[in-house]
Amino acid sequence: MSHTLGLVIESLVAVLLILTIGYCWLLNKRLLRLRADEQSLKATIGELITVTEIAERAIGGLKLTVREVNDNLGRDIASATALSEHLKKQLAEGDNVLRRLSKIVAAARPSSEQSDEPVMSPARANAAAAEAFAERRRHSGLAA
Repeated sequence: MSHTLGLVIESLVAVLLILTIGYCWLLNKRLLRLRADEQSLKATIGELITVTEIAERAIGGLKLTVREVNDNLGRDIASATALSEHLKKQLAEGDNVLRRLSKIVAAARPSSEQSDEPVMSPARANAAAAEAFAERRRHSGLAA
């Protein structure tokens, strides 16, 4: 019986050894696959780092472009505002000139053309023309 017990124990050890060898073989295949995936993962990480650096440079360039556009736009807005103010002043001055010319024309118009308006004497017409002229002098800064 001692031989059968020894044979059973050795058979059991042999089966366990075969299972251990099979498991080691399976584990080796998984480790090889993991190492291959590790190389692939390292390559992917390297590509991600490269792409990230390119994106950071592009973002830096975009920030610089935005700053330049903002500066240019600010200058353009300031210039447009100044031009708008200048045009407002010129329009106001044009209105003043037109009003003065209207007064001069009304003063110089013969009494026959002024059918709806009261008749203006030549003295009054001269006074209106002189007033328009004086007003022009005041607006241009030439009056004392």
